[in-house]
Amino acid sequence: MASVATFFLENQEMIFLVILAIFLGVEVISNVPAILHTPLMSGSNAISGVVIMGSIIVIGYADPNDTLQLVLGLLAVVLGTLNVVGGFAVTGRMLAMFKKRK
Repeated sequence: MASVATFFLENQEMIFLVILAIFLGVEVISNVPAILHTPLMSGSNAISGVVIMGSIIVIGYADPNDTLQLVLGLLAVVLGTLNVVGGFAVTGRMLAMFKKRK
């Protein structure tokens, strides 16, 4: 328990920054008009692609004996890939709504 308290005390600024980013992200996303949702989804897909590339690089530099690093890297790759595929699927369906029907 002491190590957890030490971790929080040493990384106080970073934890505050992450919490602030979460609140700011929720506020920004909740105020996006429906017309801007599709471009925003495309932009977030590009960011997720960067996350996938970063996690692949991290896995490449991970110690082969450190299971935690490898599992977290694999989890980042899987979740980033799911986010990209799901985002493109949603964006494709939204863009299909604007096509003329035959």
